[in-house]
Amino acid sequence: MAEYYKIHPENPQLRLVQKSVRLLRDGGIVAYPTDSGYALGCHLGDKSAHDRLCQIRQVGEEHNFTLICRDLSEVSTYAVFDTPVYRLLKSHTPGPYTFVLQATKEVPRRLIHPKRKTIGLRVPGHRIAQAILEELGEPMLSTTLVLPPDEFPMSDPLEIRKKLEDQIELVIDGGWCGADPTSVVNLMEYPYLVLRRGKGDVSAFE
Repeated sequence: MAEYYKIHPENPQLRLVQKSVRLLRDGGIVAYPTDSGYALGCHLGDKSAHDRLCQIRQVGEEHNFTLICRDLSEVSTYAVFDTPVYRLLKSHTPGPYTFVLQATKEVPRRLIHPKRKTIGLRVPGHRIAQAILEELGEPMLSTTLVLPPDEFPMSDPLEIRKKLEDQIELVIDGGWCGADPTSVVNLMEYPYLVLRRGKGDVSAFE
C-alpha cells in the first residue's frame, strides 16, 4: 500500500522530502504535484521503475518520458542548445513547459528517441517538486499522471491513492495544483514547433 505524505505546497517539510527521496532511490514510484497537475516520477537510472511507469500509463517503451530538472544548469548536462534557445529557456523556466531538445550522452539510451536522438526536459515551478529535486541532486524521470482513458492529469491526491495504492510507493498530497498538462515545444530547429498547447503561454515560440 502506498505511503501518503501531506506536504505543505509553500514550505515543504524537509523530513518528508527526505523520506520521499529515499523511496525514489530505493526504486519507488512517487506521485507528486507540479505546476501543471500531478505527475509520476522515479529514479532516472532505475530501469525497473521505468518499466513500471510504462505499465501504469499503459504505454510502450517508445513513449516520450521527461527529465525533470532543478535548473538550466542541470538541463545543459542532458541537452544541447545554442544561445537563442538558452535565452528562451531562461525566460520560461521554471514553468509549465516541456522542451524537446537534442540529448547528450548523459541521458540513458533507453530514454532517447531512437531516430531523432531527442529528450523532453522541464524545470517545474512547484516548490514541492523543486525540494525533491534539490534533495535528490539529479533529475527525475517523470510522466504526467494521466490514466487511460482519461485526457487530463489527475488532480485529487486521495483519488490517486485510491487508484494506484497497489502500484506505486508514495502519494504526495500537495493540494490542488491544476489539471492542465504542460505546453510542449520542440526547440530542435527554427521555426520552433508547438507540439501541445497546455498551461504555459506558447506565443513566444510561434
